[in-house]
Amino acid sequence: MIDSKFVRSQFPAFSDPSLEGWAFFENAGGSYACKQVIQRLTDYYHKTKVQPYAAYPASTQAGERMDESYSRLANYLNVDAKDIHFGPSTSQNSYVLAQAFRQGWKEGDEIIVTNQDHEANSGVWRRLSETGIVVKEWQVNPDSGELMLDDLTQLMTERTRLLAFTHCSNVVAHINPVAQICKLAKAAGVVTVVDGVSYAGHGFADVPMLGCDVYLFSLYKTYGPHQGLMVVRDPVRTALANQGHYFNDKEPRKRLIPAGPDHAQVAAAAGIADYFDALFEHHFPDKPSAALNRQAAVHTLLRSYEQTLLTPLLEYFSTLPDVRVIGPSDAERRAPTVALDVGIQSQEWVKLLAEHKVMCSAGHFYARRLVEALGLPAGSGVLRLSFVHYTSEHEIQQLIQAFDTVHQRMKKFS
Repeated sequence: MIDSKFVRSQFPAFSDPSLEGWAFFENAGGSYACKQVIQRLTDYYHKTKVQPYAAYPASTQAGERMDESYSRLANYLNVDAKDIHFGPSTSQNSYVLAQAFRQGWKEGDEIIVTNQDHEANSGVWRRLSETGIVVKEWQVNPDSGELMLDDLTQLMTERTRLLAFTHCSNVVAHINPVAQICKLAKAAGVVTVVDGVSYAGHGFADVPMLGCDVYLFSLYKTYGPHQGLMVVRDPVRTALANQGHYFNDKEPRKRLIPAGPDHAQVAAAAGIADYFDALFEHHFPDKPSAALNRQAAVHTLLRSYEQTLLTPLLEYFSTLPDVRVIGPSDAERRAPTVALDVGIQSQEWVKLLAEHKVMCSAGHFYARRLVEALGLPAGSGVLRLSFVHYTSEHEIQQLIQAFDTVHQRMKKFS
């Protein structure tokens, strides 16, 4: 079991007077940053805010700190450091990626997207239809919001080049069987691009075990700086068309990040690995310290604790017949991102919950196609309550009590 006191001591937000008593349930929109990331960012701006990789000491140290982020996060994802790319956001990274893939395709080639995804891993691929690419949509079950494997097999043909889907929806929260989907795609010769944004905050994935070719997520949702991280594995990585300056064609880190990296934020990203190391060493003092063991142990630690918190929350919502929980009712099958259909007054719920010091949000969360497929109005969307492993049992109870009070109040005016 997680030592909640130790975990929360790693996040300055929990000791800030302005946030005292507030329960943060909008982690799917961005997590608090751990102190290790904040310290690395501060140090970089204080000591090494220069162009990196030159011979003078400050520049050399700047480059070394950036290199550390590539290698240490690669270890936690079980990939080679050459596979890691840092860019300004997942939306930007996926856009550049789509342009790189398109240069190797012919008119009439096919790609498959879903209506379950955040628009970042949907819209960029759909736009390729303007260039002669055939775009097919793998649609969710309108009742459950889940993707069905039988539907996918019917969409793939000999001209299918790529499948883009999400590890975990930021609304439905069902954890897709990524390894099974990627195995099906690989057997058909189809490249897979998996959006891990809504999953990675709950534990970094072992990317080779998933079997995908590309895995993307946002570091600001995994306790880090506002950067996107993109894993692009060989042989796909070396086959993609260069999107950077022509003279950087042989530079793995620069071919898919045309704007160049944010040096300070890349350097600070290693703080996420520092934090995961601290979690491992505190909770598993007698375990082997190999990087992969750490990845698996930390991932299991986070997921198991989150499921412990999620179970009573789902049980509570199941007692409310006028509140619909989007996605699975089983905590093991979903992430702790709980989207609720509370009617067209979802924004009013946000305001009322804030009166009880509960921070959350409402809307379609850039998954407008999904919200509409579920039969919900995109304007009001869903009320979303999302948490991670630093959330406490007390905060779960605070949320339930606040929700119960607001629910009774809303019933009076319905």
